[in-house]
Amino acid sequence: MIQLSPQGAYNIIEPLLLFITGLAVYSILVFNLYKFVARRDIFDLNLRQYNRLQHNFLYKTYAVFLYFLEYLLFFPLFLTVWFIAFSIMIISLTKQTDVAIVLLISMAIVSTIRVLSYYKQTLSKEVAKLLPFALLAVFLMDISFFSWKKSWNLLVQIPTLIDILIYYFVFVVALEFILRIFYSIFKALSSRDEK
Repeated sequence: MIQLSPQGAYNIIEPLLLFITGLAVYSILVFNLYKFVARRDIFDLNLRQYNRLQHNFLYKTYAVFLYFLEYLLFFPLFLTVWFIAFSIMIISLTKQTDVAIVLLISMAIVSTIRVLSYYKQTLSKEVAKLLPFALLAVFLMDISFFSWKKSWNLLVQIPTLIDILIYYFVFVVALEFILRIFYSIFKALSSRDEK
């Protein structure tokens, strides 16, 4: 005979609600992360609006300064957030015990997404969401795959690799600058050809 009770219902429904909440929150975070990291034009700051100089040379010089400010100050901050997010995802579900490999993979993923955003933004979005949703699938198929202890041990090792992180960040910021320069040149040449 089936016995239904409020306590029995609560015991059955509580894990379901926790899973739904966790999946929804994770999916929303991934959705916003991948849409942001995959955009070619990251910043909507439009610092040019603060350029009120009248002289043409000064105006252009100041505009270049503001452009570099966006990509020297703000881009590394966003890069740090993306790198941390991908590193945590990989650390949480990897069997890898070498944190240097995890950092390499995380920075390679972020860099690849940035390169692809200059080629085709739809492709960069697909790559940006591939890892987070693949990790979610692994987690759902085998919950025991995740280990707090192993993840914590990897996270604690990260400060010992600060020199590697500095090289990675300098490289990716330089890569972004090179991509922006080539994109700007290509865009200027394309608009000139159209005229």
